Amino acid sequence: MFKCDKCGLCCTQLNGLSIYSELDRGDGVCKFFDEETRLCIIYQSRPLLCNVDLTYKEYFRDKLSQEEYYRLNYEACGKLKKLRRK
Repeated sequence: MFKCDKCGLCCTQLNGLSIYSELDRGDGVCKFFDEETRLCIIYQSRPLLCNVDLTYKEYFRDKLSQEEYYRLNYEACGKLKKLRRK
């Protein structure tokens, strides 16, 4: 299972990502992101693309290993955290 630290950065960096355009409230932040708690208000019923494990099973399991997929996702998380520090 993908270990998310729930920092909320992936929910606040949707700018220009057409795959998430329906979730973007217009400023790059997901319309289901609660800025006060930094959590998703629909977490239990979040879209498939917001669930790393289910997205892997649905779209990527025939293309790369789960370990590689997780590595890529952790790498993306790390890049978002570095951008936040700047």
